[in-house]
Amino acid sequence: MDYGRQDEQPEQPQQPEQPQQEPSQEGKPSGIIEKIQQLGQTNVPEMEQSNIHCITVVGQIEGHMQLPPQNKTTKYEHIIPQLVAAEQNKKIEGLLIILNTVGGDVEAGLAIAEMVATMSKPTVTLVLGGGHSIGVPIAVAANYSFIAETATMTIHPVRLTGLVIGVPQTFEYLDKMQERVVSFVTKHSHISEEKFKELMFSKGNLTRDIGTNVIGTDAVTYGLIDEVGGIGKAMQKLTELIEKQQLPHPEGEMMQ
Repeated sequence: MDYGRQDEQPEQPQQPEQPQQEPSQEGKPSGIIEKIQQLGQTNVPEMEQSNIHCITVVGQIEGHMQLPPQNKTTKYEHIIPQLVAAEQNKKIEGLLIILNTVGGDVEAGLAIAEMVATMSKPTVTLVLGGGHSIGVPIAVAANYSFIAETATMTIHPVRLTGLVIGVPQTFEYLDKMQERVVSFVTKHSHISEEKFKELMFSKGNLTRDIGTNVIGTDAVTYGLIDEVGGIGKAMQKLTELIEKQQLPHPEGEMMQ
């Protein structure tokens, strides 16, 4: 008589299939959190949320050289695509730029400023804390600019870091780069070239440098910034500019 193999186990009742568990997502940030970590904000807001897009320029403006990881930076390769997206998105009607920056790369700062200045949609800038160095052109690039009463803006000459070749051409290059900054600021604000250069080369205002530290109301007095105010005034002004742009043209067409 065949009793079969002794090591065989009796047949177990069939268990219902358990759904496969997704691999643990612990430690992996969600899409929105990742965007906030990388860009400081989420996507361009939808129409149901807001018709105004906000961009922040904080820390140090990073140019062609990557700064150390402990530095708080604003990367121009992040800001420029956002400006392009805001310009193309028909649901976005205005742009608010908030600055609290120590400055940084001259060409990167000027690139951001030029894009803000050439946007077809209303733009407003608000300086909170500080809008120093190359942050000044970005602050004045918008259609209207605000500065908080306690905020400051440091105006000083352009400097080079790293290897400097001691030939006259190096100083000519520095002078031309500086003229680009001066020309942009005077073109997009109410300050004269003479006054801006006077503030730039002033002695005794900064401890270890030449230049001037301009505080809130002084920036308005010099004609650098349009008005002293905070987020409420900035939003109100931007709304006014949006409504003004949407007014019908005398011939019955919408103004673009």
